[in-house]
Amino acid sequence: MKLIYSLSFFLFSTLLLQGQEDFYKRLADSAYTLKYDQVVYDPSYFGIDYPNGDVPAGKGVCTDVVIRAYRKLGIDLQQLVHEDMKAHFEEYPDNWGLSKPDPNIDHRRVPNLMCFFSRFGQELIKSNNSGDYKPGDIVCWSLGGGITHIGILVKERSCDKKRPLVVHNIGGGQVVEDVLFNYTIIGHYRFKPQS
Repeated sequence: MKLIYSLSFFLFSTLLLQGQEDFYKRLADSAYTLKYDQVVYDPSYFGIDYPNGDVPAGKGVCTDVVIRAYRKLGIDLQQLVHEDMKAHFEEYPDNWGLSKPDPNIDHRRVPNLMCFFSRFGQELIKSNNSGDYKPGDIVCWSLGGGITHIGILVKERSCDKKRPLVVHNIGGGQVVEDVLFNYTIIGHYRFKPQS
C-alpha cells in the first residue's frame, strides 16, 4: 500500500511540475510573438478599459510586454494587480504619491509588478549565472537613477548559446535581445496564477 501511495504521489508531482513547466514555455512563446507587433515606445498615461484594458496597440513600454504576454494566455495582470492593490494598498511602493489605486497605470509600473510577483509568484535567485534563468522567467533591472526595467526570458539563446534571450521594450519597440546581464538585476520571478 505504501508503494502504491508513493508511486501515486510521485506521478502526481511529476504531472504537476510538467504542467507548470508547460505554462512557462507557453508564456515564453507568447512573449516571443510580441516581436512581430509594431510598437513605438510611449510612456504616456492612458485611460484604458477595466478589466482587460490595454494601451493603444502601436504603443507601449517594458511592462506592456509582460502584460501582453500574460494576456495571450488569458491572464489579466491589470485586474490581478488592481484587486490586490485595492485590498493591500499599503504593501505597494509609494513612489507616485497616490492615495488610492489607479487601474489605468498601476500594473504598468515595474515596482508594482515586482511587489505583485513577490507576493503571488516565486521570487528566484538574482545571479550572474545563466543556468539560474529559464524561459518564462520575469527579470527586472535597475538602469540607474531610479529607472527600472522588466522583460521575459524566452527559449531562444544568445549567439554563443550561453544566455537566454529577453523580450523587452527599452525604447526600440517589443524586441528579442541578448541583454540579460547588461543591467543590474534587481528582481527574478516566476508567476502562474492559482487555478
